[in-house]
Amino acid sequence: MIALSLAEIADVVGGQMHDIPDPSAMVTGPVVRDSREAGPGCLFVAFVGERADGHDFAAAVAEAGAAAVLGSRPVGVPAIVVDDVQAALGALARHVVRRLGATLVGLTGSAGKTSTKDLIAQVLQRRAPTVFTPGSLNNEIGLPLTALTATEETRFLVLEMGARGIGHIRYLTELTPPRIGLVLNVGSAHIGEFGGREQIAQAKGELVESLPEDGAAILNADDPYVRAMASRTKAKVILFGESDEADVRAENVRLTDTGQPSFRLHTPSGASDVTMRLYGEHHVSNALAAAAVAHELGMSADEIAVALSEAGSLSRWRMEVTERPDGVTVVNDAYNANPESVRAALRALVAMGKGRRTWAVLGKMAELGDEALAEHDAVGRLAVRLNVSKLVAVGGREAQWLQLGAYNEGSWGEESVHVSDAQAAVDLLRSELRPGDVVLVKASRSVGLERVATALLETGAEGEVAAR
Repeated sequence: MIALSLAEIADVVGGQMHDIPDPSAMVTGPVVRDSREAGPGCLFVAFVGERADGHDFAAAVAEAGAAAVLGSRPVGVPAIVVDDVQAALGALARHVVRRLGATLVGLTGSAGKTSTKDLIAQVLQRRAPTVFTPGSLNNEIGLPLTALTATEETRFLVLEMGARGIGHIRYLTELTPPRIGLVLNVGSAHIGEFGGREQIAQAKGELVESLPEDGAAILNADDPYVRAMASRTKAKVILFGESDEADVRAENVRLTDTGQPSFRLHTPSGASDVTMRLYGEHHVSNALAAAAVAHELGMSADEIAVALSEAGSLSRWRMEVTERPDGVTVVNDAYNANPESVRAALRALVAMGKGRRTWAVLGKMAELGDEALAEHDAVGRLAVRLNVSKLVAVGGREAQWLQLGAYNEGSWGEESVHVSDAQAAVDLLRSELRPGDVVLVKASRSVGLERVATALLETGAEGEVAAR
């Protein structure tokens, strides 16, 4: 964070200083909410959670060198006390962003936000110092904490914005007003909470409504819900996609023998070839979105193409591909799941597994509401239509729907199996996998299927896989 005095912070957040002997003392370190991350000069934000009260760690963070605590009550060490800690954190982020003068890029969408954010960051870092959301910290706490990591050297601030209801993104844009707003897609993620795609589109479009006249709205030309958002912004509109009408588009899209996308990138400033290190054709759209942002910020097609071709995955459990010593390939995409992302992952699995046996280890896709049965059934059927060798459906009712869809679509009933939990899936795979197989692991975060991928990789390292 840029250096601020405790007196200035108290003024910005409307707080009262307690036990602060020197109001001119500076916060020179980061703003943290985890006491284990506290260090000299930091500001510790004390939230009261369901399991822990941050105020209880005030003495520990002071001993670690924290300049002060931002909390809702005095704690016996230097503190700035406010009525609403979350609101105060947001106000501090808004103040710092305004002071910085960095170009702020906000992005949202139903699927692909984190992967696209990581691509944008890796491209822009070639041009100037860039700060971006770590992982998926895209809510009303994670976003301001990310913004507060920016310094005087920061030129680009790339912030992922999530929403679970109308008004959420509007609130985030008020904290950190973007000049460039990117909307990737409108899908079925959280459809159970929103009530329908129209409501999701309404929420995601709050991003482009926040843009200034000299800003840019970057919209997916291939998604009708997103493309329609052009009418909701006063900023200029840049379209990306495979449509001929897109300003930034891809031609000659194909997958390499290892399942990595290759295409000809076209931008208004020229064209260049891209071959990505990431896996799956769905990353083409993500790459085009990143290219559109980079083009708007003055990068050439050649610069963008090189950056996209060299970019990797920065966030864990998102199409992490690891080959075991015995030749079994494990694709850990277990961070989260919705119908769109699962379909994309299945297609990537099939592309990677040409001539090899493929396994799709899938679990519940959460927050689908009344669409849950139909969506799980459809994914199970798709696995069979794509000729995935075997679907392993893990968990309760939703997993049973996955397996039943595959069973009804299949010819012999051998294309799928249902198991009760992650350990049962591991036991099955340990007994059935053979060298050369490809295994995809994917489900909503609450299912915890990353344990399956971890166990399989440990098994490979120990050389215990059955050879058949």
